[in-house]
Amino acid sequence: MSASHLPQRVKVVEVGPRDGLQNEKQPVATDIKIALIDRLSAAGFANVEATSFVSPKWVPQMADGAEVMAGITRRPGTIYSVLTPNMRGFEGAVAAKADEVVIFAAASEAFSQRNINCSIEESITRFEPVARAAKDAGLRLRGSISCALGCPYQGEVPVASVVDVVKRLAALGCDEIDIADTIGVGTPTRTREVMDACAKVFPIERLSGHFHDTYGQATANIYAALLSGISIFHSSVAGLGGCPYAKGATGNVATEDVLYLLQGLGIETGIDLEAVVHTGDFISQAIGRPNASRVGRAMLAKLKDAAASTN
Repeated sequence: MSASHLPQRVKVVEVGPRDGLQNEKQPVATDIKIALIDRLSAAGFANVEATSFVSPKWVPQMADGAEVMAGITRRPGTIYSVLTPNMRGFEGAVAAKADEVVIFAAASEAFSQRNINCSIEESITRFEPVARAAKDAGLRLRGSISCALGCPYQGEVPVASVVDVVKRLAALGCDEIDIADTIGVGTPTRTREVMDACAKVFPIERLSGHFHDTYGQATANIYAALLSGISIFHSSVAGLGGCPYAKGATGNVATEDVLYLLQGLGIETGIDLEAVVHTGDFISQAIGRPNASRVGRAMLAKLKDAAASTN
């Protein structure tokens, strides 16, 4: 696909409230999480990953998932997703009236063994009852594939391994499948290779790109994925979320940076960039961490200058 044939519209899935905040060491108050999700909904996101129903023993930051889901103001047309690792999590998601449940697997055997102490095949078998229950309940089912562009333990991940996991998740009935560069080592050439291969076994309009910016390649990789025809991307407001495998490194690509890229390419998202910039400022201040979005920082400085000159 040439630059002149990029997708006309892109769905941006905001993952900050879940994938971003779960890495924060200090507890984030439930009302802050609710305010963050409500601000994101108001900015126009069609899909917000709100929380996860996992054991508080493993992810204490997400222990208030039910309270968060009960407290948000739901915007009609917005999908509120939750991560569900097992049937107990699924039951929590149903009780919380989630619109979509997310299951996850790794493309790397080494990562699967280190993270969840089982093989890729075993991990996907564990999700079969969750997938069946989601379908029976009429819920959207999303599958996420971590380490699709590299693994912290085994290094390179064969493209065939990613394709194999896509096929397995498709067989479970996933409506969407995320190709995730969990440690941010991907490059544009590899991104296109993986996306093109996955698109041969699953509809390209239902594949998404989830890029981390550890090596500063995320926006370049998103552009490469756009050239492959991908039209769904995940990002995190203010770049929330670290990378546990690279000390001090940034995690998820910042939503503001992705929106600025898409805006510059003339691609519609239906999202108000300035509202997202203010939301990034809100959450960064609320949790006392630097804003990791370059676009967010630049636009905030510009807005402050403009406000100062009118006073």
